[in-house]
Amino acid sequence: MPTPSRARSRIQQKNRESILDAALEVFSQHGFRGATLDQIADGAGLSKPNLLYYFPSKEAVHKALLTGLLDTWLDPLRAMDPQGDPVAEVLAYVRRKLDLARDYPRESRLFAGEILQGAPRMREAIEGDLKALVDDKAKVLIRWMDDGRIARVDPVHLIFSIWALTQHYADFDVQVRAVLGPGHDPYSEAGRFLDTLFERLLAP
Repeated sequence: MPTPSRARSRIQQKNRESILDAALEVFSQHGFRGATLDQIADGAGLSKPNLLYYFPSKEAVHKALLTGLLDTWLDPLRAMDPQGDPVAEVLAYVRRKLDLARDYPRESRLFAGEILQGAPRMREAIEGDLKALVDDKAKVLIRWMDDGRIARVDPVHLIFSIWALTQHYADFDVQVRAVLGPGHDPYSEAGRFLDTLFERLLAP
């Protein structure tokens, strides 16, 4: 039988997860400025004082979400293998980013909203961990170019283009589906298109 302290710990963890899930929905719909603690508490099924036991402010909830999100966002790029086949590795990265857009649309919109506001709560992480990872993978791309294994393009702008061409499907989902019309799967169609696009771009 679990001890009272362990039971409380599980309840606290569950409540924290409920708060963050509710906050993700509220922030992705209303943005940071439009979101309120009352909305988040209501979505989590908790009272506002109970929410404040876990997070002292709206800023604290938002920062906790963004901190976890950054790791999720960086993992697909971290997985690019310097020892792999260059074209296959880039295409796999594109597919991972597209899967992320499909599976985590609220997170994508939350991240985009933060950037559009000037990244006041993420600037340090963007200028630190994110930039360091991009710089590292850019060196890998340059080495592949120097070896003649992929076409020579600007490596950082190549990464930017992958971000733009995958996250678009989450951030502009309503527009994408309205233009495509019924009977279309945006993500499977995008996957085929992006494979062709980047295969041609990178062919040495």
